[in-house]
Amino acid sequence: MLIKTEAMNIKTICLFTVLSTLVSFLSAEEKGADIPLEAPAGWGGETIDLPPGFAPGMKLQGLEKIRFAPGMFKPESENFFSYVFVFRLGPKQDLSLKTVESEILVYYRGLATAVGGEGIETGKFTLALEKLKGSGGKGKKQAAVSASGGVLDWIEPFRTKKPQKLRLEIHTWKGKPGKFSYLFCCASPAAVEKPIWKEMRGVRVKFLKARPAAGSAESSAANWPSFRGKDAAGVADGQDLPDEWNAEKGQNIRWKKRIPGLAHSSPVIWGDRLFVTSAISSKADASFKPGLYGDPAADADNSKHRWMVYCLDKKNGKTIWESLATDGSPREKRHIKATFANSSPATDGRYLVAFFGSQGLFGFDLDGKKLWSKDLGRLDAGAHDLPEYEWGTASSPVIYGDLVIVQCDVQKKSFILAADVKTGETRWKTDRDELPSWGTPAIVEGPKGPELVTNSSNFIRGYDPLTGKELWRLGGSSKITAPTPVFSDGLIVVSSGRHPERPIFAVRAGSRGDLTLAKGETSNAGVAWSMVRRGPYMPTPVIYKGLLYVLHNNGLFDCYELVTGKEIYRQRLRHGGSGFSASPVAADGKLYLPSEDGDIFVIKAGREFKQLARNSIGEFLMATPALSDGTLYVRAHHHLLAIGR
Repeated sequence: MLIKTEAMNIKTICLFTVLSTLVSFLSAEEKGADIPLEAPAGWGGETIDLPPGFAPGMKLQGLEKIRFAPGMFKPESENFFSYVFVFRLGPKQDLSLKTVESEILVYYRGLATAVGGEGIETGKFTLALEKLKGSGGKGKKQAAVSASGGVLDWIEPFRTKKPQKLRLEIHTWKGKPGKFSYLFCCASPAAVEKPIWKEMRGVRVKFLKARPAAGSAESSAANWPSFRGKDAAGVADGQDLPDEWNAEKGQNIRWKKRIPGLAHSSPVIWGDRLFVTSAISSKADASFKPGLYGDPAADADNSKHRWMVYCLDKKNGKTIWESLATDGSPREKRHIKATFANSSPATDGRYLVAFFGSQGLFGFDLDGKKLWSKDLGRLDAGAHDLPEYEWGTASSPVIYGDLVIVQCDVQKKSFILAADVKTGETRWKTDRDELPSWGTPAIVEGPKGPELVTNSSNFIRGYDPLTGKELWRLGGSSKITAPTPVFSDGLIVVSSGRHPERPIFAVRAGSRGDLTLAKGETSNAGVAWSMVRRGPYMPTPVIYKGLLYVLHNNGLFDCYELVTGKEIYRQRLRHGGSGFSASPVAADGKLYLPSEDGDIFVIKAGREFKQLARNSIGEFLMATPALSDGTLYVRAHHHLLAIGR
């Protein structure tokens, strides 16, 4: 979170301001849906953001995204504000008293330095926590809670810049096994018997009551926030989808909605809202050409377009709102197989971001109001060896904390950029010596901290997503790259399918430096295993239950052990002739493979290949489906379909 230095005046010294809705947080560990918790009467102020990484030694930075929800209350008799904050942590976070005490101390040292400057002697800060009695949340609706309290001796950096004792009350608990943990902290200079503590503890009680119990059935995945869902994994169990459906007869089709224009972008979902983009040409016969062919030509449509964002009710397909991002003639050309809306939008439940290539990057609130737009210039992405051909962009944005990140690999002056998701203001930009690419970057929470992984031709790279600093690179990729990196069990799988290389690499998360394999090598300290001539051209692989599934444009379907790279099987899917561009997704022991012909193949997950069904949508199908609350959402040529029981 960002501290805007220009805002650090007397007014903003009233730090940790309450949000009118105090805690935006998870309604379930897996869902990621926000719970509104009303602030107590008398809480108020302005919101100030803290910079990402302001406490660099804090181990929490390397786990699940930190959600910081400050609240503020200032009794008349006090010169400092009372507040609460919440961390959502990774599943393996150590929540012992000693670790929590250490982490909170690092946090306050970073806070004091960020606000008060290097002049504050943070090394003198001390904190001693003791376990509190009566700390458990009991009953079926709450997981057990551990509570501790203590006094922080520190230098108050906002107003007095003098030593101060700050009382802390910290509550920690683990959610569903294998999912998230939480840390909830109340802080005040007031004595614990003062009324302010009753207010803050009331907030904690509301938070616990609003949160489903660990292991609750309510914790099935509801949000699909970006391309291929959370972490770009393409996986969401707990769906109970049918094996068969019939779009023509309406069998197991919940609803069908016509979407104007052309787009290969995937739908994204937050709560009950589904978001989808489209580019609407003024040319009545605008279309694209699916199929397996090698024609590099660009489409001739240069007519006026409208680039749109639609919000639908995911339960019934009704339009909630539609918003125009921009209009005019396209600033670039597109491949005859592509559209001018190839990139999927992204949301974090607060903001929605849509990327339309040369037309720009656009930020909206969830009610459809356009908040900002950002011109990234004319992005010329096409054949590196035939620069006269333009194919258009396809990489989708990703949101990380308060940053929206876009990968823009083009013919000249490639770059990756992070903008403020609230304002569109550039936070960092890193130039890249790269050929054009079409893959979406992925955020990996590695053992040494977060890594932003990009698939590209000269080098596959890992960056620090907070700064844009390169952490590692790996050569040996194809000259055309499109699949998104995927991650599980400490391995980052990056692949591409252009001849002759067509590699698959399994990179160890946390590696640093140049990981490029020497001639004849298939592994090294940073690469667990690799292979050539097996990478997919367009579809992104899916990792599911320890196995890696790779779908090729021509219908070959491979299964490998994730840890070793050992081949389990190779099968050919009998498609209708147009092949595969969209990426497979997985749920409840099944894989769903969309073909350009409009068929979705249902394959049983596991070491033995078994095709369970082949169902037709009845339209060209180029976009990757989304999964949410027992429904498979499929973006076809002209329609969006909701498939479910």
